[in-house]
Amino acid sequence: MQTGIEPRRSLGLAMTTSMVVGNMVGSGVFLLPAVLALYGTYSLWGWMLSTIGALTLAWVFSNLSRRSPQAGGPYAYSRDAFGDFAGFLVAWMYWISIAAAVAAISVAFASYLVPLIPAIGTSPLAGAGVALLASWLLTGVNVWGIRTAGRLQLVTVILKLSPLLVLALFGSFYFNPHLLASSESAGSPFKAISACAALTMWAFLGLECGTIPADHVKDPSRTIPRATMLGTIVAAVFYIVCTTAVMGIIPAQTLAHSDAPFADAARLLWGGWAGRVIALTGAISCFGALNGWILMSGQFAQAVARDNLFPKLFARELRRGTPAAGLVFSSAIGTALIVMNYSSGLVNTFKIDILIATLFTLVPYMLCSMAEILFSGGSRRNVRDTALSLLAFAFALWATAGTGKDCLYWGTLVILAGIPVYVWQKRSPPARA
Repeated sequence: MQTGIEPRRSLGLAMTTSMVVGNMVGSGVFLLPAVLALYGTYSLWGWMLSTIGALTLAWVFSNLSRRSPQAGGPYAYSRDAFGDFAGFLVAWMYWISIAAAVAAISVAFASYLVPLIPAIGTSPLAGAGVALLASWLLTGVNVWGIRTAGRLQLVTVILKLSPLLVLALFGSFYFNPHLLASSESAGSPFKAISACAALTMWAFLGLECGTIPADHVKDPSRTIPRATMLGTIVAAVFYIVCTTAVMGIIPAQTLAHSDAPFADAARLLWGGWAGRVIALTGAISCFGALNGWILMSGQFAQAVARDNLFPKLFARELRRGTPAAGLVFSSAIGTALIVMNYSSGLVNTFKIDILIATLFTLVPYMLCSMAEILFSGGSRRNVRDTALSLLAFAFALWATAGTGKDCLYWGTLVILAGIPVYVWQKRSPPARA
């Protein structure tokens, strides 16, 4: 190995688990109380069902990573099971979902700076500018090196969990269950719970992130499954406790218009200084999650390009072993999403971006669930795995319906728009090493 080049497998269990937790426990837990406020108790049912669905999906990815510990995660498993075309469609959707997640988390970062810098909230242009600055700053960090990004992820996970757990613990003494009443605009129970499941599923996106940079993980066949299950369980407990506490402290009509729900809850309990501390914690959390998703964007595009399904440009690495092209292009797509929607305000922009990200992740989840059934062989000793895979598929299908007709309509068009890219890549045979 040449001097100056960092070791290829540089992510252990702690860093891989922090990547899973950090990518999930980010903007979702910080802004979802505002998005879910009008649904009241229906949101609790949504959390419960999305948690069950997330755990079944985590089981699927844990099994798949044991059978095939290779880089690419959802894309790699789908391609192995169903061939190049299915693999490409999964890659196309998943890459767009990462870009949408980068946009959403950048917006959430800007939103949690509002209590500290009010001008960000009063000017849509200022909010968009801060979001873009954070996105491109962390793109630069990831271009610098994957181990640097991994260390940043571990530190931010530790910094953000502790203050929120303290808020949830003390907030439980002030919890008012009557504040969880749902609004008439929530619709029928089935419609409301379906919408909540789709929205809360956003918070679990990233449970598969440990499977994507497999080439950089130490002992991937053991480390990735453990990190995936452990990270999902930690995130689920954290979500339910923290978001429920906030929704039981702030009235729904007020909460629905909050740019920083946890900061507002802390301000009600302890005063302005506490609100500023939690706002800073929220910004750190979003910053860490943004770092993790940007890291994934480059690693994922590189894995697909190595199979000649994405342009070869994405497969190239800088001297420090980072796939710069994938990082830059993904952040550019995220920039476009922010610019197109910033005039709607921070919370509405966040909601639009998370529905896009959720839709384009749930379809790959469904294909991976079917891949697990195919790889398990359907024997009697694998009845449990098959049943859990079918449950994961059913949940992902239901949550997809919850994203709404508009999202499904435009999402279908974007999926179909990727077909010419696949045809272009298959025009000539792949270059031989």
